[in-house]
Amino acid sequence: MDLFPTSDSPAKRVPELHQLLNHHNHLYYTQAEPEISDSDYDKLYRELEDLEKSNPDLLDPNSPTQRVGSVPNTAFTQVTHPVPMLSIDDVFELKDSDTPEAELIAFYKRLQKNLGRENIDVTLEPKIDGVAVTLFYENGSLKYAATRGDGTIGDDVTQNVRTIRNIPLTFTGDAPAILEVRGEIFMPNSAFATMNEERDEQGLPTFANPRNATAGTLKQLDSRIVATRPLAFLAHGLGAYDGPDLEAETDFHELLDRVSIPKNHPVRTAHNLEELLEGIKLYSTERHDLDHATDGVVIKVLDRNERETLGATARAPRWAAAFKFLPEQQETTLNAISIQVGRTGVLTPVAELTPVLISGSTVSRATLHNQDEITKKGIYIGAKVLVEKAGEIIPAIVKTIDPDPDAKTYSLFDAVEGKCPSCQAPITQEEGFVAWRCTNFECPAQAVTAITHFAARKALDIDSMGESVAEALVRHGHATSPLDLFSLTEETLANLNLGTEESPRRFGEKNAAKVISSLEAARSKPLNKWLFAMGIRHLGESAAKELARLHQTLTEIPTSPILAELVKDTRATAKKQNEFLVQYAITGDVGPSVAESILTFFQSEAGQHIISRFSELGLDPKSENYAPKPTDAPVLTFTGKTFVITGTLSESRDHFKAIIEQNGGKVSGSISKKTNYLLAGEAAGSKLDKAKSLGVTILDEPALAALLDEESPS
Repeated sequence: MDLFPTSDSPAKRVPELHQLLNHHNHLYYTQAEPEISDSDYDKLYRELEDLEKSNPDLLDPNSPTQRVGSVPNTAFTQVTHPVPMLSIDDVFELKDSDTPEAELIAFYKRLQKNLGRENIDVTLEPKIDGVAVTLFYENGSLKYAATRGDGTIGDDVTQNVRTIRNIPLTFTGDAPAILEVRGEIFMPNSAFATMNEERDEQGLPTFANPRNATAGTLKQLDSRIVATRPLAFLAHGLGAYDGPDLEAETDFHELLDRVSIPKNHPVRTAHNLEELLEGIKLYSTERHDLDHATDGVVIKVLDRNERETLGATARAPRWAAAFKFLPEQQETTLNAISIQVGRTGVLTPVAELTPVLISGSTVSRATLHNQDEITKKGIYIGAKVLVEKAGEIIPAIVKTIDPDPDAKTYSLFDAVEGKCPSCQAPITQEEGFVAWRCTNFECPAQAVTAITHFAARKALDIDSMGESVAEALVRHGHATSPLDLFSLTEETLANLNLGTEESPRRFGEKNAAKVISSLEAARSKPLNKWLFAMGIRHLGESAAKELARLHQTLTEIPTSPILAELVKDTRATAKKQNEFLVQYAITGDVGPSVAESILTFFQSEAGQHIISRFSELGLDPKSENYAPKPTDAPVLTFTGKTFVITGTLSESRDHFKAIIEQNGGKVSGSISKKTNYLLAGEAAGSKLDKAKSLGVTILDEPALAALLDEESPS
């Protein structure tokens, strides 16, 4: 359906708008994946409002104009709001108008008419582009946090909100018996940009703007994931309340300060229409300096008794409005595309633009993310493009303008001739991923990440070798790949400067000795640890153990007939596939895609160089679990059984994972019909519910111990 089709009559257009707005509401509020811009949505919404006003008989109680938000996510417990969470009516800055603030002026004149006087005190504050939530405090403690939902019922997101560090869980000193604070959860601009860069480097899809990222994060069912995301909260409104009278908005702000709840800022007070318009002009420039996305200014009547007098519609209060600025966009020319190699080997295309002023700053570059994005927008060198700051933060190309039908769309692969710009190794695009990635284990652009992973506890466990040490080694030219660590001397490490020339910070003899000792111990680490440490794509811990079971030494793997057969096996008959898998008792951890990734890695020019380096260093890691045939392998208690671990247990999950794997089992991250056991601790959550629905056997710690004792304890 076209975005703005012209129907023959209002009777046809109104249901068409219902369908469009409900579709986009669902994408925005429930899926956090909007297809259209806010301004396009606002045009649709305003068109429906105007049609309903001029045709009252077409006003449906279920119209999108008569409700707030969307249906709550049924994956969460539901909360009924003691005071409805209403929306706020928008008034828009008008384009190409002699009076761009005309709708705002009309709003203020309605206040004058309804309150019967000329000057109405109002507050002004930035309109935060986040996710609306309510925090309900009872006797000074956070009882629950919930999303707006449909305005009456929202999702209980308490566990996720508890991870947000600037939200107090309890108050000190005097606190109201009931205090329900409404506000926005958002991602600060700088933190959002950093997170998107990291996702780009990992080959993951980036978020379009901070609001999408925030909405997606709050819908996570695992609060540990939420805790890793840079969320923040600012309060702007009051819900249920039982405490001393709050006569004006300023009293509410003073209460927030007393209980240490962060509030929206800056907040201004205007005493008349002239001061209101002056305030709007200040925010139009100041908003670019805020550390969160904003697309307008919220105006509220200051006096709370006058708010009661003005009342509300079914959807929004009559005493407030949100003035929305026009999105700032500029046309410019795309002069070139440069390629950046990230720390994980992902190649990111960046548009080099003729500089243009947008949202208060000069924009000369914009990320193009990946080849799919380039193809979708028909990007080519020399194209005229429309640029805006996505969420007023990150420069983004919206579209090409009047594209040349004879121009060839830019190809990243062709531009770099299929080779990494940093090291000239081949690049690959893995099935199911949009990013092109360098395949070289020793690529200089990936050195810090590769060394950090190589030294991690689950890999070779190199003591004192964290990211800051890896960064210093690369920065000072002491290492360009993980294997360079074995050429380091204790003296070099001891004198390593982790700081700057102005503020040096020496690594020291004790730490240097720990690293050298750990490197010596790593020489005798089993094959599976070495394979995992090398960071080969698709090769996780479980697959590395399975690979070590099938091979005695590292040097066997590049020419492995088993892996070659697995790659070939994708074209074999189902019967032949099964015979081969049974012959070697191969689990799902090592399939054709994993086998192909490993062979591609070792048989590449870079992989051959790595094998040579191993030989030079006298390294040939050996398997500690070699048993390629079923008859060679001992039958353990949990052989062939799949576990999932969830909840809070007496020891770390790694502890229980090790026990399960030592007894032949496999640990997965998600529940499915193939799961045999769920080991569940306290606060097990949704995985416990899913296990029950699928009939999966549920164990607590005593039950796991008993099962081991009954069968074949290890």
